Amino acid sequence: MTKRILILLFAVATCGAVWAAVHFKNSRWHNAHQIANASSNFTNSTSAYSWAEAIEKVKADRGQAEGGNGSIETPPELRHYSDRHWFLAAQVAEVEKYKIDICQDFVDLAGMIERGEMVSLPAVTNTYVLYGVGAKADEDVFSKYQDDKSIKLYNEAQLTDVYQQLNQKRSELEKQIGDLKRQSGTLKRGDRAKQKELQKQIAGYEQNLKSVDEDKALLDQFYGQPSSREKLFRDYESLQKLAKNFAGRSYNLDNPSDRKQLKVNMLSSVRPVTLKVLEEVASAYHNQFDRPLPVSSLVRPEQYQHALRKVNRNAVLIDTPPHSTGLAFDIDYRYMGAAEQNFLMAELARLKNAGRIEVIRERNANYHVFAFLNGTRPSDDLITASLDEAQAPLQESHHAVAKTSKAKSGSKKARSRSSKSRVSKSSGRKTRRH
Repeated sequence: MTKRILILLFAVATCGAVWAAVHFKNSRWHNAHQIANASSNFTNSTSAYSWAEAIEKVKADRGQAEGGNGSIETPPELRHYSDRHWFLAAQVAEVEKYKIDICQDFVDLAGMIERGEMVSLPAVTNTYVLYGVGAKADEDVFSKYQDDKSIKLYNEAQLTDVYQQLNQKRSELEKQIGDLKRQSGTLKRGDRAKQKELQKQIAGYEQNLKSVDEDKALLDQFYGQPSSREKLFRDYESLQKLAKNFAGRSYNLDNPSDRKQLKVNMLSSVRPVTLKVLEEVASAYHNQFDRPLPVSSLVRPEQYQHALRKVNRNAVLIDTPPHSTGLAFDIDYRYMGAAEQNFLMAELARLKNAGRIEVIRERNANYHVFAFLNGTRPSDDLITASLDEAQAPLQESHHAVAKTSKAKSGSKKARSRSSKSRVSKSSGRKTRRH
């Protein structure tokens, strides 16, 4: 009897050891699998809830109990200065003070991300959610922004294909135009309606032909010289390198959907000092109201800024747009109750008084926040010296140095005489503010 009991106990112990070993192995595999998934999805979420759930909390009805109907009091720290250009000049002065690089396009942004000058943010965390960031990103081929022109980036094989497509399209258009003109020549004088219709079709095809010739001329201009062609090939390779492994995910640059998603994720980046400020504000807001802070804009390359300007008049077009530095971010306050806004503005005012940020409450439902690199505001003298650039209208070249901008602005009388002589109303001097 005793012998049987001992055998039974040994069998139980053996089974237990085998189960424990298998369970431990499976547990290790499961944990490793979870870590791998978390890493690969880092750009999507590091939050206990999903992006959609976070947006629901952002948009939730506040009601009177949560201060939804109270009065909003904007502190002086978030209002414009008596000189309305001082706000933007302070940001321009910071760029001048530290010679901060701005990104003109996604190629520049890719380089900054690879060098660690920019950090990519997840779409949602426990304290903030990206809402509207990269909303105007498109599926187009990546391009280099140079001389106010967007030059599409290709590798050597793709460039050959594009030239072939343009030549083929040109031949087809010329044939169609020729056929229509011959058809028009056979019409009788009384067929005016038909003649008018043919002329309309010819004009449309000729416009398309002109567009094809312009595209080819642009390619010839920048890919025609060996030095510039090799530079553009290298720019394509740098994007390709980033696309193969960006925040744990691979993107195919030949796939339009992948191109758009890559652009969105690249636009979800800021400088480390900016992220520190963002996280501090978001944490205070979340702790107070148990809602993620909605962040509507982060870095915006100058090229993207110009596209955004078509739908957002607050997108500044000067030589040094704040968002192109990676030091700025916007907070969307349109769904916030009075208590939330007042609390948030008090936090931002505190940071401004500490000299760490510049901030303003914009009319388009955003707080624009600009983080100073070393937590120190530029001197008034440097801000004064940056006033001309901060209020300069859009020049023919957006890459001119501040000295050039000052020279072009001239005296008030000269500007007045110049604006009167211009035919286009849009070329007159306008006050720009972010």
